[in-house]
Amino acid sequence: MSNRLSPHKLIVTILKKGMARSAVQAAKKAGARGATVMLGRGTGIHERRFLGIQWNPEKEVILILVPDEQVETILDALVAAGKLDKPGTGIGFVLDTKRIGGICSPSRSVAPSEHATREVKEMENAPIRYDLIVTIVNKGKEDVVVDASKKAGAEGGTIISGRGTGIHEHAKLFNIPIEPEKNIVLTLIDREKTEAVLEKIMEEAELNKPGRGIAFVMEVERTVGINHALNRMVNQQMKAQNNS
Repeated sequence: MSNRLSPHKLIVTILKKGMARSAVQAAKKAGARGATVMLGRGTGIHERRFLGIQWNPEKEVILILVPDEQVETILDALVAAGKLDKPGTGIGFVLDTKRIGGICSPSRSVAPSEHATREVKEMENAPIRYDLIVTIVNKGKEDVVVDASKKAGAEGGTIISGRGTGIHEHAKLFNIPIEPEKNIVLTLIDREKTEAVLEKIMEEAELNKPGRGIAFVMEVERTVGINHALNRMVNQQMKAQNNS
């Protein structure tokens, strides 16, 4: 008997601080088995200034791994709970997973409905409109990444704190090795601008030098909550292509 699990997607939702609890509860009611919540801060066009100083409000980043057939149902629940249909409240996007492990007690398999199956196939066959650029740099360099991405056409990003354990980590405290803090920058971008944004980040963050950091790109299968200029720009490009 095979223990292989059905294909899964990773739903990433970025909300204002304090909204994750209700969003996760809604996702669980819709069928999600759990979620991981991390703190971050936003640098997008809706972030405010206070006394002329940029104020980056705290965000909550929710990661939910779900079977393909549950993506639409859980995504709808997250949109409703996080009010993602309103500008500036947050965003959500779906990433594909090649293989998963660590789910010790998978729930009883339920045959997906015809409607759910059709929605999954439509999502898989839809053209990729966005990419997610993930950049990991030393603490203090995250603003360099954000500024570089904006220069190349991005609208901002979400910053998450972490720590490094790579071969270039040699810091010591009282002769005891410590792991330097890292920051992770998530940048959602129109895929026509991906190369330009990535190159600008590589250049200004000096990622070609050892120990400076790393950046990689992931295809985004579906987005929600993008009601600003980025979405309008992509829609205009698609209309222009259809009319040509």
